[in-house]
Amino acid sequence: MVFQYQFQRIPNGIAISRNTQSRQPYKVFSHPSSGHQNLTLATTVPHAFSLSGSGAGAQYSSAGELVDTGRNERKKRIAGVDQDELLDPKQLADPDSCFCEFQGVEIHHKLYEPESRSSDNSLYGQHEAQTPSLELGLPVILLHGFGASVFSWNKVMKRLASLTGSKVLAFDRPAFGLTSRHNTFETQSSDAKPLNPYSMAFSVLATLYFIDFLAAQKAILVGHSAGSLVAVDAYFEAPERIAALILVAPAILAPRAIPKVVDTKGDGSDSNNQGKPQFKLFEILHKFIKYVTQSIIQMMKRMVDMLNSLYKKALLSVLRSAFAVMLVRMIINKFGVAAVRTAWYDSKQVDEHIIDGYTKPLRTKGWDKALVEFTAAMLVKGESETKPPLSKRLHEISCPVLIVTGNADRIVPSWNAERLSRAIPHSKLEVIKNCGHLPHEEKVDEFVRVVEKFLQRAFSGLEEPSLQAVT
Repeated sequence: MVFQYQFQRIPNGIAISRNTQSRQPYKVFSHPSSGHQNLTLATTVPHAFSLSGSGAGAQYSSAGELVDTGRNERKKRIAGVDQDELLDPKQLADPDSCFCEFQGVEIHHKLYEPESRSSDNSLYGQHEAQTPSLELGLPVILLHGFGASVFSWNKVMKRLASLTGSKVLAFDRPAFGLTSRHNTFETQSSDAKPLNPYSMAFSVLATLYFIDFLAAQKAILVGHSAGSLVAVDAYFEAPERIAALILVAPAILAPRAIPKVVDTKGDGSDSNNQGKPQFKLFEILHKFIKYVTQSIIQMMKRMVDMLNSLYKKALLSVLRSAFAVMLVRMIINKFGVAAVRTAWYDSKQVDEHIIDGYTKPLRTKGWDKALVEFTAAMLVKGESETKPPLSKRLHEISCPVLIVTGNADRIVPSWNAERLSRAIPHSKLEVIKNCGHLPHEEKVDEFVRVVEKFLQRAFSGLEEPSLQAVT
């Protein structure tokens, strides 16, 4: 844009000018003390015009500096949440929030008891108050998925307490919800290595801790998405303490083939050859080759372990950098709210209350570093040398198992749940129609109904078909 100015001199050395295009008034001052007249242009308004290329959000500060207000605003907000004044998690607690300490971590949880239903029927709808109690005598522990929190279970906690006639507890895993954040960036270098609060092992032990917290011998675990991993790992850690597993949209990669029992018994066909000299020579040669091969394998394994250790250290150094924290903030800001909407079959049901519930943890101090730590713990976790991968152990699960999935799940496809149900013996699969990744939020009535049917049959010895579709 070209600005044209017209100047008119007056006796006292001051000229009045006008911008012939914008019609904004300006003053021009001359300096009589100098040998020649220097004209200085000064605007009489705070910001007369924008500079080319500065963008619509560019303004001048009172000191005359160009300020990009749009960029500053973006820095202050992540997924619509103001980042200027982050708070301690307890300052964001709900009236029914509870906190308890486990291995130095303040774990946020909520607890509902069936007795609360009779004391305040206004909390329940008409159909909820009439839900019969199964009186199982088994508490229920709810495990949320990645990016979720206790908030995700709000719609079903009271209903499940009423249904089972038992206590129902949900807690926030470290890095999520209102559970305290621990910065392990500095503590990792110390000689003492406490259990990483962001590791899977910590979540498993916390789950078992809450069974003791509820003064129970056994509990029913309900895991959603990545919370299903915690539930299954808790079963393998202490199978005698898990009464049943309910896996909702489980983020567990199901094996392509179901393990088969192989008969390793020999048929004795070589018994007649054992006395021959040729066979003895072959046996000695075979043992020698086997010894050499095992030595080479052990050497290669040590080399791989060394390289793997170096890789993990390099990966950790990258993940614990300022760049990783910035990247996490960018991803959450760009895709956080969109991911919540994608999780629903009908995204129009995702209102401001739901968005606020999922983004509330972004108001806590250290939320970004905690997510980085959680990601690092998941990526560099070491596989046990004595235990096979989880996918090869699913057939060992012997407790009652219910798998619930939505037929329109865009995050964990329903076909994976179907494959998982075939890998776990005697498990029951329920497919809820017109439902996405969150059956316990999007289809509350259907979800409670399939859970009720499963618990009735699981603890009464009745048989039912392994695959059901719920409309």
